[in-house]
Amino acid sequence: MSIHRHAETISTLLALLTLALCTAPAQQPAGHALDLTLNKPEAVGFSSERLERLHALLQQEVDQKQIAGIVTILARHGKVIDYRTYGQRDLASGAPMNKDAIFRDYSMTKPATAVAMMILYEEGKWLPSDPIAKFIPEFEHLKVFKGFDTWGKMILADPDHAPTMRELMSHTAGFTYGFGASPIDAMYRDQHVLGSKNLQEMIDKLARIPLVYQPGKGWVYSVSMDIEGYIVEKFSGQPLPVFMHDHIFAPLGMKDAGFYVPAEKRSRFATNYRPDEQGQLVVAAPTSSLPNDYASEPTMPSGGGGMVSTAEDYYRFTQMLANGGELDGKRILAPATVKLMTSNHVPASLLTGEFGGGMHVMRPGFGYGFNCAVVYDPPEANLPDGKGTFLWDGAAGTWFWVDPTNDIVFVAMIQRMASPDNHHIEYLSHSVVDQALVDPAK
Repeated sequence: MSIHRHAETISTLLALLTLALCTAPAQQPAGHALDLTLNKPEAVGFSSERLERLHALLQQEVDQKQIAGIVTILARHGKVIDYRTYGQRDLASGAPMNKDAIFRDYSMTKPATAVAMMILYEEGKWLPSDPIAKFIPEFEHLKVFKGFDTWGKMILADPDHAPTMRELMSHTAGFTYGFGASPIDAMYRDQHVLGSKNLQEMIDKLARIPLVYQPGKGWVYSVSMDIEGYIVEKFSGQPLPVFMHDHIFAPLGMKDAGFYVPAEKRSRFATNYRPDEQGQLVVAAPTSSLPNDYASEPTMPSGGGGMVSTAEDYYRFTQMLANGGELDGKRILAPATVKLMTSNHVPASLLTGEFGGGMHVMRPGFGYGFNCAVVYDPPEANLPDGKGTFLWDGAAGTWFWVDPTNDIVFVAMIQRMASPDNHHIEYLSHSVVDQALVDPAK
């Protein structure tokens, strides 16, 4: 072959290669693709045999008529290895529990509200050190309850410092919920704070009620996340449910998540129960403190407890957090923002064991981040989870945890109101899941 023909051939090949490269489909960025296909537990270091202890634990709750029905999802490295239903969605009709059942998330709304807040944090709307009153001027003159004088008149004091956004998001700002026995809780009940017609009315009521303790000097479960919902609306100009749909639910494919259950989905809405005085399950009707019947879009959407979802919806949400803020190529938050949200923000002076609720006791090794509990030192907290595990639950017994050290996500959905056994079964599930991880290095 002549030198001229050789050069011509090379030129033609280079042209074809260039054409192929230019017309090839663009590569999509590698993301954490969600696949709900069941994987063998052994593929990610779990023992199928030892996982039967989880199944036995939950089935026992159903068999003993402590819980009507359950849906659970367990995943490691983003691979689902256990996705099960137990029992019934409704005891009266005998309808079986299905994977597409819709649940009241109650306080598992709080981490979703935290994500909404962190989206706005990433937009430069607020800092943890900002006073809450910077965004809610109605809170400019909040007072602190200091007891009663000899005539029975309430003694009020100025805050030592203006409560901050960090304190708001970690339940240390001085607000309460209205469920306790304090005089301030009684004021919340008398004012029907949680039954306000809208979030502005709730804020106006709270502005007239004293804080229950000096900001930063206590940890009391509170309406703080409902206040956050108001802030989300004020920053975004959107109703809280719309903001969450547009920025969290829709991007993550949480197709049944929302703040009410429309008519066409009501047949999938799991019945909510509570134990009666004999410990028997009876239907739990809405109350003055939890008035929502979820039949229509609420006029006061609760950032602290208003969400509904399926187990799969909530798994998508938690897997996004486990992935550092991204799922299926949709980035919701940066990894550093997820880390900020899920790190402990309660000062050591409050981690003494005197604050908390149920088995969620603020103590060495176990604190609270932004809208979720954090296990920052598992041995110190007497827990089997990996360091940095974050978790929370809801009033009807739903619970989840994300263990970033072992890359585990677990979601459980039940509907049993305020039973003393709710936290017990939640923490037992940690131990029976973790004992089944026999090859953590896999």
